[in-house]
Amino acid sequence: MEKKKLIVAATGASGMPLCVRCLRLLREDPGFSAALIVSDGARLTLSQETELTPAELESLADEVFSPGDVGAGPASGSYRTAGMLIVPCSMKTAAGIRSGYADSLILRAADVTIKEQRPLVLAARETPMSAIHLQNLADLSRLPGVRIVPPMLTFYHRPESVEDMVDHIAARLLEPFGVEVRGYRRWNGL
Repeated sequence: MEKKKLIVAATGASGMPLCVRCLRLLREDPGFSAALIVSDGARLTLSQETELTPAELESLADEVFSPGDVGAGPASGSYRTAGMLIVPCSMKTAAGIRSGYADSLILRAADVTIKEQRPLVLAARETPMSAIHLQNLADLSRLPGVRIVPPMLTFYHRPESVEDMVDHIAARLLEPFGVEVRGYRRWNGL
């Protein structure tokens, strides 16, 4: 069985533990592989929020691309993927996607994902959000296949640790691509 390829990109907002967890969950799923793109800002954030080196993060992916390599596979619609996840997604990245300003591989891959009408999930990270941020995200949410999934804490699954919360959010981020995370507790009503 051929694995579904998911592009995972990380940009310079807080939330690198979520990216790490998503990559580990993809590694556990025999039906998926990960193609990783990490911005310079994300590399800096990685060192501030985790104990991982960039090389250790990259080892969690099946393919790794430089954010400056705008001629790499993810820049083309013929590069077959199940979609793209940007986690975390900075407001700068959201603005670039919204305006079609594809000056990096992350922005070009997102642009291609939209034009090919593949799922694009943005783990939008900023607080508080300005009217500009909200307008950009609202405009993006109206595009076919684009989902805005801010990493919001939930408590109905009775988390006992920060890791439980990270796991729950990571499962929510991967769900639109058909990734089934073992132990993920969905809301089942009262």
